[in-house]
Amino acid sequence: MRGERSMPDFKEVKIPDGDLITVKNGKPVVGDRPIVGVLRGDGIGLDITPAMKKVVAAAVAKAYGGKREIQWCPLYAGLEGLHHYGKVLPEETIAAIQHLKVAIKGPFTTPIGEETHVCLYCAHQQYHAGTCDECGKTDGVAERFRSINVGLRQAMDLYACVRPIMYFEGVPAPNKYADHVNFIIFRENTEDVYAGHDFERGGEVAKAIIALVKEKTGKQIREDSGIGVKPISVTGTKRLVRMACQWAIQNDLPSVTLVHKGNIMKFTEGSFAKWGYEVATQEFGDKFVTEKALWDEHGGKMPAGKILIKDRIADSIFQQIQTRPGEYSVLALPNLNGDYMSDAAIALVGGLGLGPGANIGTEVAMFEATHGTAPKYTGMDKVNPGSIILSAVMMLQHMGWSEAADLILDGIRAAIKDGQVTYDLARLMKAEGRKGVNEVSCSGFGEAIIARMK
Repeated sequence: MRGERSMPDFKEVKIPDGDLITVKNGKPVVGDRPIVGVLRGDGIGLDITPAMKKVVAAAVAKAYGGKREIQWCPLYAGLEGLHHYGKVLPEETIAAIQHLKVAIKGPFTTPIGEETHVCLYCAHQQYHAGTCDECGKTDGVAERFRSINVGLRQAMDLYACVRPIMYFEGVPAPNKYADHVNFIIFRENTEDVYAGHDFERGGEVAKAIIALVKEKTGKQIREDSGIGVKPISVTGTKRLVRMACQWAIQNDLPSVTLVHKGNIMKFTEGSFAKWGYEVATQEFGDKFVTEKALWDEHGGKMPAGKILIKDRIADSIFQQIQTRPGEYSVLALPNLNGDYMSDAAIALVGGLGLGPGANIGTEVAMFEATHGTAPKYTGMDKVNPGSIILSAVMMLQHMGWSEAADLILDGIRAAIKDGQVTYDLARLMKAEGRKGVNEVSCSGFGEAIIARMK
């Protein structure tokens, strides 16, 4: 194994022979046989993750004539974490991802109710351990937990959730401007109401906050309220907007838009916009021009070589990405609105089945399927693996292997154009009256992509 750091003493993780990815000046340094972590995921992760690995292997082999090859390192969380460690988010898994620097994962079960336990096979929630009341499995019920996805992000400070939104010709889309959609969302990942400062009605902390607010402001919060805290910091905001600005510069994009609800939440969301402008104008002043300066100083005409930095109110942007999506290329948002925006935006171009995503920190990058576990389809080889395959495209681009990434994109475009698609896209295409649509399996879609790599 080649690399500059010592091997941790892992219990369950078996690091394969290959090249450890390192990071230098914020960029990954990747050998010809990089070791990449892979977390299968729960539910349909059983189907989509192997399909992704096969597509990536074919693209890498074709792009580099067999001179490069990813060495996959299995890592465990969710159901597999429960089986290997007795917990859904093992410390060893986090340590292994940090060691490897790059990983990709399938979807994980996230409990949504107040029940004390959840089955990681079928997602049924119940009030006891042991056998699942729904599916009858005896080895998949875990104590209720918050979120494996959020836990991974917070444990490794993966502060940027990056979601490209693009249209593929031939995909039925509800918006008539879908073919104009081509932007990327940078969502702050560690703060806002998702930070975990969420306190139950009647609890000690909730009561203390209610009392403190009354004491300091004279305002009364209802005593029977659950309480959530919404932290947004200078540090969290600026590093997120900095990444968004750097992306716009590196990819020669025309604008960065700061999305916020600062008209109401002035010292959190409003500050996000203020601090975001400071990054663009103070750190990248030679590259950016504000919307105000554009009109006050340049008569509305963009100066050559400049990028526009602007802001939009959150509720307004949901309308604007539908009515004039071509005006946006990079969006930077706080956590909650970023979550809403990501899923709303991908609906413009056909839904989460073709929605990739990544969670990126200072050194570690974790790529992921952005949809749920769909347990009723587990093992049926039926669902669309497009999300995790496109996330692998992002991973390859992050590693500097753009030739392999481009082959996969070419294969996806051609497969969709030829009507070789999974059931979700096939039924929509047929509903539109399209002829020659061939519904393929999950693995079959992967094979269709491979066959069309040019």
